[in-house]
Amino acid sequence: MRAVRLHEYDKRPVVEDVPEPAIGGPLDVLVEIGGAGLCRTDLHIVEGQWAGKSGVTLPYTIGHENAGWVREVGSAVTGVRPGDAVILHPLVTCGLCRACRAGDDVHCSASKFPGIDTDGGMAELLLTTARSVVKLDPSLQPADVAALADAGLTAYHAVRKAVPLLYPGTQVVVIGAGGLGHIGVQCLAAMTPAEIIAVDRSPAALELVQGLGATHTVQADGRQVEAVADLTGGQGAHVVLDFVGEGGTEAEGVAMMRRAGSYFVIGYGGRVEIPTIDIISTEINVIGNLVGSYNDLDELMALAAQGKVSLHTRTYPLEAVNDAMDDLDGGRLQGRGILVPARG
Repeated sequence: MRAVRLHEYDKRPVVEDVPEPAIGGPLDVLVEIGGAGLCRTDLHIVEGQWAGKSGVTLPYTIGHENAGWVREVGSAVTGVRPGDAVILHPLVTCGLCRACRAGDDVHCSASKFPGIDTDGGMAELLLTTARSVVKLDPSLQPADVAALADAGLTAYHAVRKAVPLLYPGTQVVVIGAGGLGHIGVQCLAAMTPAEIIAVDRSPAALELVQGLGATHTVQADGRQVEAVADLTGGQGAHVVLDFVGEGGTEAEGVAMMRRAGSYFVIGYGGRVEIPTIDIISTEINVIGNLVGSYNDLDELMALAAQGKVSLHTRTYPLEAVNDAMDDLDGGRLQGRGILVPARG
């Protein structure tokens, strides 16, 4: 089969032939990929930022946002059958550790993360397990929802954690209205009564989220902190969701909060540096966010089926992966890029 393989850090991946994966256990599920999302994390992987954390051995297949159709199942799989359209939770989890038993499978003590620490889904086929498979509503197609498997799931997870803080009359700032942020805005609009303030450098991105539920939009032109202060009566927002997490948004996000506010770190690459006296004197909170749980993904698919969350996407054939990476890295890709293998 054809797959996107990373052979060396700081060099772009190549598309080449590799052996097809095969069912090996009773709970295995072999999925024919219908869409693999391209994420900024994929760029960071190529740059080597994940090398120390993932421990992966090169070469390997990247791609951690995957959806498609079931091709084959193991002998003990009962929830799906060949031909079913599915989206895949990005982690392959054990189901037996304390975290899994508590429904917090994102912190499974024996998990694998296809596309990060093992072969992923930028390929024609991906082997996963029944624990990772969410059956899609008939109204949803794999290529249309693939990026919800990680980007959407991460955004949903952060919003779900923020929901108790966003009662009527509150204000929330979304920094970054692009690939993750436009999903976060939709989740906020669907799940909270808060006033949503979207901040981004791109007028096109701001125009997009204005039609997806943002109450106000602020262009990041150097005066964004002051603009948010004006919109919040000088108090700052109750919650800030930073989908960028680098290039100065870390300090700006903290500056946009009010006393006892909460800064959710979702994007990464930078550093959060706050004097401890400022943390205790204002009782602000800094909250990290990883990808969501299986249950989070199931709930997100319900919102997608209801038409409350959708992806702004651009599709590319698998062979054009480096064109897609160039577009993402160069800021030419609005929303999410989706690689679509030719269906054999």
